[in-house]
Amino acid sequence: MRKRQSLTLAVLLGGLLLAMPLIVHAGGTIKGKVTYSGKPIPPKEFAFSKFPNPAFCKQNPSQKGDDTRLLKEVEVDKGQGLKNAIVSVRGIKDKGFKQTPEVKAKLCEFLPFTGVLVNKGNFIVENTDADPNDPKSKEGVLHNPHSFDVLGAKSSTLFNIGLAKKGDKLDKKIKMRMARKGSVLRLQCDQHEFMQSWFLPVTNGHFGVSGADGSFEIKDVPAGKHKVLGWHPVAGNVTMDVDVKDGATVEVNFDIKKKNKFKQ
Repeated sequence: MRKRQSLTLAVLLGGLLLAMPLIVHAGGTIKGKVTYSGKPIPPKEFAFSKFPNPAFCKQNPSQKGDDTRLLKEVEVDKGQGLKNAIVSVRGIKDKGFKQTPEVKAKLCEFLPFTGVLVNKGNFIVENTDADPNDPKSKEGVLHNPHSFDVLGAKSSTLFNIGLAKKGDKLDKKIKMRMARKGSVLRLQCDQHEFMQSWFLPVTNGHFGVSGADGSFEIKDVPAGKHKVLGWHPVAGNVTMDVDVKDGATVEVNFDIKKKNKFKQ
């Protein structure tokens, strides 16, 4: 009788264990806000008349008056929240990690303005522009994506390829020779100088991009102490020490006051 009761109890306990949810901590979360409290940086101004396809490019809302295109490099809201900043956990190298930027030329603008890439990985740019009102550009507005490996005042070309038709796409493997010293990638259209974007090399998938209010979130960060970089190509950058615990959320706020030299 006792053997039968013990067996029944063991079966019941086993069933309860199977029914209980398995709690597995896959690291912690870093969340917070990136702000900019430095000297205001006004948009760069370009005269449409100096570049091809002025009538088509004016469809982009980033402009002033009838002949001035604005390149809003540093966008800050009323609470000083900085848009398009990259927050990246440094020092972790994931050999299997891949990140292929996919940039679109849309209404004479490269989107996104900032992103991340993996050195020696691929980089994609697609032309989505065509002007049905211009006989020369019905099949496509010519864009010429030109990328640079940039380290301070030094720069070298990575690729320089014309995309003449809507739907044309380049997919190039890039090799940034100065990446170990802290270089970044700058993309610019040789036809329309106001088309620009920037990309930060990373070695893992633990990164986030700040929204319009400067907020960001990075999930599944391995537990431990990490160097975390808040980076913006024009506003500047700041690095902080962050202690991440399994299953917990740590709040980290980055305040960028001036442009510091970026180091890997």
